[in-house]
Amino acid sequence: MQRRILVVEDDATIALAVQNRLIAEGFEVRVAADGERALAAYSRSEPDLVVLDRLLPGVDGVEVCRRMQAARPVPVLMLTALGEETDLLVGLGVGADDYMTKPFSMRELVARIHALLRRVDRAAQLVNEDTVLRIGDLEIDRGERRVFIRGEEATLTRTEFDLLCRLAERPGQVYERERLLADIWGFSEAAATRTVDSHIRALRRKLGPDVVRTVHGVGYALVRRVGA
Repeated sequence: MQRRILVVEDDATIALAVQNRLIAEGFEVRVAADGERALAAYSRSEPDLVVLDRLLPGVDGVEVCRRMQAARPVPVLMLTALGEETDLLVGLGVGADDYMTKPFSMRELVARIHALLRRVDRAAQLVNEDTVLRIGDLEIDRGERRVFIRGEEATLTRTEFDLLCRLAERPGQVYERERLLADIWGFSEAAATRTVDSHIRALRRKLGPDVVRTVHGVGYALVRRVGA
């Protein structure tokens, strides 16, 4: 079945380039140039994934993402020209699964889209499986895709959840950034390791600063006894 993608981008040149590339990849693509049109198109077409610009006229990308996720959760890949980490974390905080900073390569964009869609498919296969991981005060229900820390549920994006599950498979083991990129995002370009760092920061903000340990110059590990 052909996957539907909604591209929300006010720069007509970028929007057309992304649209043409995704059509060539076999996707059905719709384009919206501002937030209001994006929300209307989202409601009508029910896309499988949204490529969403952070800065839009009218309703900005953060608010568009928040409204989309409230209406019907969907994988969102956010595009941003902003370099500040706080701006990126705002996008991740309202439900964006991944982000790319402009300018970006079309090849990488396509790779990330395919990786997001693969994770959606894998999640659907786990819905009826009893796959609960418990590491100290952390509980991960992989079937229902729910996370609890000290009994309180934490709301994670799809990417944050998949990253946490990967680390939780072997608590204490150090995973290199490039390996995490390959496992979660579907590619391993060293230049994109900042993506991993941003999502680790988001996990720490939601689960606590001591849940994931940094091994400087190497990567990250989930602590063996969360909360201990």
